[in-house]
Amino acid sequence: QVQLVESGGGLVQPGGSLRLSCAASGRTFSRLTTVRWYRQAPGKERELVASSASASTESDYADSVKGRFTLSRDIAENRVYLQMNSLYPDDTAVYYCYALQRTAIVWGPVWGQGTQVTVSS
Repeated sequence: QVQLVESGGGLVQPGGSLRLSCAASGRTFSRLTTVRWYRQAPGKERELVASSASASTESDYADSVKGRFTLSRDIAENRVYLQMNSLYPDDTAVYYCYALQRTAIVWGPVWGQGTQVTVSS
């Protein structure tokens, strides 16, 4: 059974940075794995923040985070990351990792349980 576990959330002041981590168990984040980060703020729908179709393609970002957030993957560590810089209060949300693989070894989609990010002074 594939599981994703996020970590790295917390309370940060506006303008600060956090790095979220998503670790996989039961499967490997390969170069072919599609990985995404979503977030959901209270009273709002879940939104796609960053997406990477594979390790050989450029990542896509929501306009609201472009230039501030960076998705990366460490295949050796079997983790994906979301580096978040210049955080705003509007970035406050629960952040979820999502992954699936449609080629070679097919698995997913799988969601993580989420990690809370709070941006406040």
